Amino acid sequence: MPRENFNDVVAFVTVARERSFTKAAAKLGVSQSALSHTIRGLEERFGLRLLTRTTRSVSPTAAGERLLGTAGPRLDEVEAEIAALSELRQKPAGTIRITATEHAADTVLWPKLKTFLRVYPEIKVELITEQALIDITAAGYDAGVRTGELLAKDMIAVRVGPDMRMAVVGAPSYLNNRAVLKNPQDLIRHQCINLRLPTRGGVYAWEFEKGRRKLNVRVDGQLTLNGTKQMLNAALEGFGLAYVPDDVARPHVIKRRLTRVLEDWCPPFPGYHLYYPSRRHLTPAFSLLVEALRHRS
Repeated sequence: MPRENFNDVVAFVTVARERSFTKAAAKLGVSQSALSHTIRGLEERFGLRLLTRTTRSVSPTAAGERLLGTAGPRLDEVEAEIAALSELRQKPAGTIRITATEHAADTVLWPKLKTFLRVYPEIKVELITEQALIDITAAGYDAGVRTGELLAKDMIAVRVGPDMRMAVVGAPSYLNNRAVLKNPQDLIRHQCINLRLPTRGGVYAWEFEKGRRKLNVRVDGQLTLNGTKQMLNAALEGFGLAYVPDDVARPHVIKRRLTRVLEDWCPPFPGYHLYYPSRRHLTPAFSLLVEALRHRS
């Protein structure tokens, strides 16, 4: 069907349903005279009268009823599908790739993501856990999650977690009959469980601060691991002291499976932030995710 015929059929169906040129013209946004001209042209091309007109009413003829019964429902289906496509376009959708440490994923991201994903089923999240601080753009990530002091200056950072503290902990079985630690330098006489970070030059130096004093201590021991959970498990088994996030150690400290030392040398520091390039175009899905993850104290 030529396009003008299709438009004219839409006009006819509107008039036939409204039973009024005046109401149909208002609904279509055209003048009444233009609408009358359109219907006359359609009737001339079909060679059939489609509407019976009187001074008080408009009604379809037998041919008009047939056309209305055939074209009307199909036009309704087309309109419904267009509305559905528009609704689909407006629904936030897409895949968002995030890199985060295992601790950040477990303690900060997942508690919020599991609610977010149920609310927005069209949004997919790919969450990769790794210790390395990587170039998220080069690696194809949309965003990363790391502690505040590790972020590059050209990134937009959104706080997603509270302040954090680290904790030096050891099992009572390890600490029994050993001298009390008074300052971080005492660690060199202890078995410590090292953490290897790919982007920090190898083995991580434990960081301490008290007042204006800041110390980085290179510790030694039988074990070097690359994950917080593994370090915690080794400490629980009595293999030495571990330097782990306070929230991970606290349940075991409360149950006296672990003992905390050097607590006054472990002040709070900026917690986890979601970061992404400042020039990144924010899709509706990504903007919703940022707001869902944002930390509200």
